[in-house]
Amino acid sequence: MVSVSYFYIMIDYIVVGSGLAGIAFCEELEANGKTFVVFEDGSQQSSTVAGGLYNPVILKRFTPVWNADEQLAVALPFYQKLEKKLNASFDEKLAVLRRFTAIEEQNMWFEASDQPKLSKYLDTELITNKNDAVNANYKLGRVKETGRVFTEKLLNSYRIYLAKEKKLFDNRFHYEKLKRQDDSVSYEDIQAKKIVFCEGFGIKQNPYFAYLPLNGTKGELLYIKAPELKIDYVLKSSVFLIPQGNDIYTVGATYNWKDKTNLPTVEAKNELVEKLDKLINCNYEIIDQVAGIRPTVIDRRPLVGKHPKHSTISVLNGLGTRGVMIGPTVAKQLYAYLENDIELPQEINIKRFEELLIN
Repeated sequence: MVSVSYFYIMIDYIVVGSGLAGIAFCEELEANGKTFVVFEDGSQQSSTVAGGLYNPVILKRFTPVWNADEQLAVALPFYQKLEKKLNASFDEKLAVLRRFTAIEEQNMWFEASDQPKLSKYLDTELITNKNDAVNANYKLGRVKETGRVFTEKLLNSYRIYLAKEKKLFDNRFHYEKLKRQDDSVSYEDIQAKKIVFCEGFGIKQNPYFAYLPLNGTKGELLYIKAPELKIDYVLKSSVFLIPQGNDIYTVGATYNWKDKTNLPTVEAKNELVEKLDKLINCNYEIIDQVAGIRPTVIDRRPLVGKHPKHSTISVLNGLGTRGVMIGPTVAKQLYAYLENDIELPQEINIKRFEELLIN
């Protein structure tokens, strides 16, 4: 794409960022007849390199994902609607199987399945592994209502759509050019009633929201080709293994809280290979390695709301590792807050961090 310039007398919103959060908010704007433009410079890669899984269970300790029921009820229709709108397939129903490493883990699975928030998601009929290429001496547990969104395909398709609608500015947003009025903002020749920043880890460079405790966690993935593996489900152990088709699988992911670059590292590659070699018993070839910074928050909750001093400037960020599930719900909540004065849930409202701005 190339940079474009259009003249607007007055629109409703400027949206900065078209990752999962930005797309979800744009869809709320379109559904409600609001006018908007989007700035996207491609600098943030967390949505693009995400595994794209939606899974209502934290499989390390068999605990429920925060607000999983609510999030799935919003997210699944959201992606179905996008598929029709963009005439493309993004959402694939895909089983997630947890490999048990001991009888004790199997017993923990059964105990967890008795909990009200988990009973409909944990299948109590365990699966015996019959694939010689998979190292699973104990049984496998299946999580229900799971799947995968092809995030890179979704993001690319949506940006093409925005460009066709003359709503996309394919260039960097310069904060110093943003001018504030009492009831509006302006940026070069664009005037808007409000602006929403959906920048992922890019928020650390944003003078309005850099105070928020978004630490960012680097994640790296491998893509492997393994013709003998032949699995059609997500296999979860110390790493996850996601089939991509044509004998290609995604292996991930790492967590690095210090490195804030998008560059793949040898250390992450070695870590993933070591864990993968304990999971599968077949030959494979590493064909690619990618990295991105997840927008993670200190309390593991999204960052949503208006700037404490500038009511026309808002943020939608901090979706962390579960952006596919969380994004559509928090986008709806932000829209309802900005347009209908429906208060945000306290646990996602950035008001919880106002003291950081004061200090």
